[in-house]
Amino acid sequence: MSSPVRVIQVGLGPIGCAVARHVIERPNLQLVGAVDIDPSKVGKDAGDAIGLGRSLGLPVSDSLPAVLARTGAEVALHTTASYFDLFKPQILEILQAGLDVVSTSEELVFPWLAHPQEAAEIDAAARKAGKAVLAVGVNPGFIMDALPLFLTAICQRVDRIEVRRAVNASTRRGPFQAKIGAGLSPDEFRTRMAAGRMGHVGLPESAGMVFDTLGVKLARYESSIEPVIARRRITTEHFDVQPGQVAGLIQVARGYSDRGEFVTLTFVAALDADEDGDTITITGKPNLEVTLQGTNGDLATAAIAVNAIRRVREVGPGLATMRDLAIVTAW
Repeated sequence: MSSPVRVIQVGLGPIGCAVARHVIERPNLQLVGAVDIDPSKVGKDAGDAIGLGRSLGLPVSDSLPAVLARTGAEVALHTTASYFDLFKPQILEILQAGLDVVSTSEELVFPWLAHPQEAAEIDAAARKAGKAVLAVGVNPGFIMDALPLFLTAICQRVDRIEVRRAVNASTRRGPFQAKIGAGLSPDEFRTRMAAGRMGHVGLPESAGMVFDTLGVKLARYESSIEPVIARRRITTEHFDVQPGQVAGLIQVARGYSDRGEFVTLTFVAALDADEDGDTITITGKPNLEVTLQGTNGDLATAAIAVNAIRRVREVGPGLATMRDLAIVTAW
């Protein structure tokens, strides 16, 4: 029987902790280190830091080299930031240390259209190190891109793809509720969204993966975002939202070919939302409609990141995307 894959967890926010706990549940994996810059976590036993309820004998470090010096890890699970300017130095440091990388950074899921220069830099570093980098999550990385693309395998012709993801955000972690604007006034919502770094990240990446993989030229890309306003008081573990305040958002991305609208991606996330599920509609030959229920974003992201480890180690050096891998499954 082969030895477990030795894994370090880089980033111990809510998703990173969930990923690390899932690694510990897997007999084919071994958590050998944890890295975070939060002073309240550094030096703490990793088992306590991730909410495992028991000690692991692994102190959380604020230094990747310090962890690597004592672990001999093979793969880094990276769950820190969404945006290139924040995560790129971290990815490069991990590659220089000689590890394969599975990341949940949204802008890295399919960066070749929106961030070609940064993507080329990471790809070159990965090839030099002889290692692979993959970014994945439930969305982007699956619901709005990889899964629709896989469904086109049974289509003779694809005329249009529409995906609608609706999330009852009351069941999600605090940072997610903050990211969708919970508790803001409508004016505050619009001001912060205009400044960037709020809302769902990944619609351009999902659209780009679909267009590029299907060989359709992206002629124009448009996006919009509007607040969902609370009609009554909504209380969660993290927010107390009053009537008239923001309970969530609706984001829509539209990608056009020279023949018209080809991809429509709609993301709805709101506290106490009645709608919760995913619908993929492919217009073509044949017409397809697939509806999913139960795709809890936090559980699903932890699962797909961990499940992707096997495929990342098989794919070969460079910056990979979900379309480049053999199908990711539970293992």
